[in-house]
Amino acid sequence: MITPLESAKKALNFEIEALKEAVNNLDDNFTKAVELILNSSGRLIVSGMGKSGLIGSKIAATLSSTGTPSFFLHPAEALHGDLGMVKEDDVVLLLSNSGETDEIIRIVPFLRRIGTRIIAMVGNIESSLAKNSDIVLNSFVAREACPLNLAPTSSTTVSLALGDALACALIEARGFKEKDFARFHPSGSLGRKFISVKDLMHSGDSIPLVAPDAILREAVVKMSHGGFGALVITDSDNKLLGVFTDGDLRRYFEKSKNVDLDIPISKVMTVNPKRVTSNRLAMEALKTMEDKAITSLPVVDHEDHVVGFLHLHDILKSRLV
Repeated sequence: MITPLESAKKALNFEIEALKEAVNNLDDNFTKAVELILNSSGRLIVSGMGKSGLIGSKIAATLSSTGTPSFFLHPAEALHGDLGMVKEDDVVLLLSNSGETDEIIRIVPFLRRIGTRIIAMVGNIESSLAKNSDIVLNSFVAREACPLNLAPTSSTTVSLALGDALACALIEARGFKEKDFARFHPSGSLGRKFISVKDLMHSGDSIPLVAPDAILREAVVKMSHGGFGALVITDSDNKLLGVFTDGDLRRYFEKSKNVDLDIPISKVMTVNPKRVTSNRLAMEALKTMEDKAITSLPVVDHEDHVVGFLHLHDILKSRLV
């Protein structure tokens, strides 16, 4: 009697052989499918029934997260109103190992009536689905990994792999980069790495601004109420002149023999402070803070107008580190 380990290795080897055959079956139709999707102004809609439907859902999710707007359409629900989600400029990817799945075959004429283009991923290129599609991707497998050669195993693995291959080809063709991927994964660790200063900065009335002629006494009160331990000093055109922090205040007290709280803040502010633009990565701003041992940065535009304020606490709250 075959052992569980032997059974597992046998199943995996069947699937490995099926994947190797899938590589050999790739032809110009795959290139045509990629070009059709790239040139479409609509979405890529994926549909399949049963196990193929589960694979189709994963394919749609992968495509959506890698720059190809996509969603899964259940074929049975499509026949009961959900076809209203399909537009003429969409492309539909239909999955069926046999190419004769009733629910899939039944929606084909209605998709044709809408005018959408059809890509079929089928294990039988002579099937009804293959013959009524614009492009056919061959997902043929010699046999299932299931000992009974019944349960979808090798066939679903090949369909899943072909979906991944389609997504990868589209990533390459679109020039999709890490930053693009992060934009669709804002809660993931990669997404956090690509958070920009603009995403975290304080703007508008929440920027701790004062004029250069503000009296130190009043400025200190405002700094205390702001909770940032810092003030940004700008001229009448909102251009950055300097910053004043609780560290500057301590140093003024340490160095002055006669402390004057009624002098203008311009006399004690730090001129030409470190600053950052809103399009820079928050990670870059954090490095500047670490290198200069500071806890905040004014955010400026290309003409040095203050547009925001970034504090170390904002970066920490984002779980960037």
